[in-house]
Amino acid sequence: MKLILKESVDRLGEPGDVVNVKPGYARNFLLPRGLAYEASTANVRRLEQEQRRAEERARKDYLEARRRASRLEGMHLVFRARAGESDKLFGSVTAADIADRAVGSGLDFVLDKRHVLLSEPIKMLGDFEVPIRLHAEVEVNVTVHVERTS
Repeated sequence: MKLILKESVDRLGEPGDVVNVKPGYARNFLLPRGLAYEASTANVRRLEQEQRRAEERARKDYLEARRRASRLEGMHLVFRARAGESDKLFGSVTAADIADRAVGSGLDFVLDKRHVLLSEPIKMLGDFEVPIRLHAEVEVNVTVHVERTS
């Protein structure tokens, strides 16, 4: 029996895959749990249309991420903070701070703090390269300069 998977099924396939299974497995397990639906000609056509739309959406998302990356390219963010004698900050510069400062510097989009790949907050004075991932395939570095407040 031919089915189209709605969800990932171990040792069978991923969503959108057309699989051939025994009728009992389909009737007793896959169909009642909503994991698959029959692979009729209408359903196969619908699946192909959904896949084309998903590919188009993925392409648009990628192009938009590239456009945003070009806006962030070469960006230099300056933070002023109080620091002790050993150049250690009394506070820290977090991913949220970097995202807010980037948006405040004239971006035409909102940068989410989850896109800023900062493993731990910055707690020292100096220059830091901070990666920002806008898409699975699009990553750009911005320079963060932390200096002592006077």
